[in-house]
Amino acid sequence: MFSPDDELFMRRALSLAAKGYGRTSPNPMVGAVVMRDGCIISEGYHARAGEPHAEVMALESAAGAANDADLYVTLEPCCHHGRTPPCTDRIIQAGIRRVVIPTLDPNPLVSGRGAQMLRAAGIIVELGLLSEEAASLNEAFVKFIKRRIPFVLLKAAISLDGKIATRTGDARWISGERSREHVHAMRDQVDAIIVGIGTVRRDNPRLTTRLQEGGRDPIRVIVDGLGTLPLDAQVFQAGAASRTWVAVASDAPAERIRALLRRGLTVLEAGDSHGRVRLTHLLKLLGEREVTSVMIEGGEGIFTSAIEEEIVDKFRLFVAPLLVGGKTAPSLFGGAGVEEISHAFRLHRLRMEQLEDDLLIEGYRSRHEET
Repeated sequence: MFSPDDELFMRRALSLAAKGYGRTSPNPMVGAVVMRDGCIISEGYHARAGEPHAEVMALESAAGAANDADLYVTLEPCCHHGRTPPCTDRIIQAGIRRVVIPTLDPNPLVSGRGAQMLRAAGIIVELGLLSEEAASLNEAFVKFIKRRIPFVLLKAAISLDGKIATRTGDARWISGERSREHVHAMRDQVDAIIVGIGTVRRDNPRLTTRLQEGGRDPIRVIVDGLGTLPLDAQVFQAGAASRTWVAVASDAPAERIRALLRRGLTVLEAGDSHGRVRLTHLLKLLGEREVTSVMIEGGEGIFTSAIEEEIVDKFRLFVAPLLVGGKTAPSLFGGAGVEEISHAFRLHRLRMEQLEDDLLIEGYRSRHEET
């Protein structure tokens, strides 16, 4: 059905779409390529929410040359008015002959309707080319649009014996420099990062993105049940307070909440009493604010709660060639643990990468745990 050239042009469209990583939320990343007679005429990608979609960018660049050409686009073109006009109208007006799409848009406002409108206009529409790659690229968008809660990535640097710090709390640095650079690139690609108040008190991190080429800082979400965040913490520096949100329990003292609000923070009441924040409730609150992806960065309490509440979609573990030891040293997964190996949390779709001396292990939670 699809030729080698079709795959070549679609892979180019996917690489264009990836340029929008961390910039298009709550929209998907989309790339588009216009081809005629075996040559690329023009291309485009969606740079950020509110700006023109990939198809429009590519067609405007092609101008009249798009007539009777093929369009490769990494997601079904939209057919409704949102922040921008429907892409289907623009495709029809341009005189496109054939549209190749990996997958339908999961958004119920679009799903299947965009392709149907194109076919009704006499355009050939072909589906399924590199569908897995396209779905993986927009895995956060797919989850968010279906369930209205963010995609959750858990990142941790661990020793060979599963420790995330020594018994005294020292964690600098378990992972190597290459791994830490990788983490900054990950921060650049998510809407928000989540840490516990213990991590803030112990490490006083900036929680910013520091890349040679720049980068964007995600929203910082601090899980702080009783609202005890020190008001001189580094997360307040350089005007960062407006991008720092604090998740508190329902019984957090009112005077502490008022102090946080006075510093310009957003305070989210997320669930339980007794100073406990329920992460499932927090995800709902973040979804209501159109946060489509989050990365959990620590520490042990947050890691354990996230695993026990089964909110994690993907794990990225940076395993360093160290043995830390210590019965009281914090680990990735604390709590009571499982009673039988058959009840253990198993990862699938594994990918491994060597980062100098560290080993990056990426995996998704088991299919039977997915919802």
